[in-house]
Amino acid sequence: MENFQITLRELVRCYQAFEQLSNRHIRTMDLTPAQFDIVATLGNTQGMSCRELGEKTLITKGTLTGVLDRLEARDIVRRETINADRRSFRIFLSPTGEDLFNRTFNQHLEYIRPFFSELSAQKLTEITCALTELRHKFQDQTNAI
Repeated sequence: MENFQITLRELVRCYQAFEQLSNRHIRTMDLTPAQFDIVATLGNTQGMSCRELGEKTLITKGTLTGVLDRLEARDIVRRETINADRRSFRIFLSPTGEDLFNRTFNQHLEYIRPFFSELSAQKLTEITCALTELRHKFQDQTNAI
């Protein structure tokens, strides 16, 4: 097997293992992974449009509306029309959502932190640089299409 195939396989397996571990913890906080993604993305912001939210999360456009509907029903997010255009919304965390963000985001980071704690700062920098370089290669190709 070629080196890139081994690397690709390990990258996918690492992502899957991380996602499984992370999602298990997120569910203990009475959130789905998609809901947590939205709350975490909107936290400490002045809100964003649905398009911006879709670009910054891992949620597909078709799924985003339903997740936002459920979060709005739980009073976690609120939608405001943009420039009187009833089709365009800006999404914000409600006060309840801000409280949820402050509680769950830090709790989740503390849950994940031990898995990185045995890696040196230099190793983390190397991993980050390699992943950033790889992501840029994929993005450059995606933008060229």
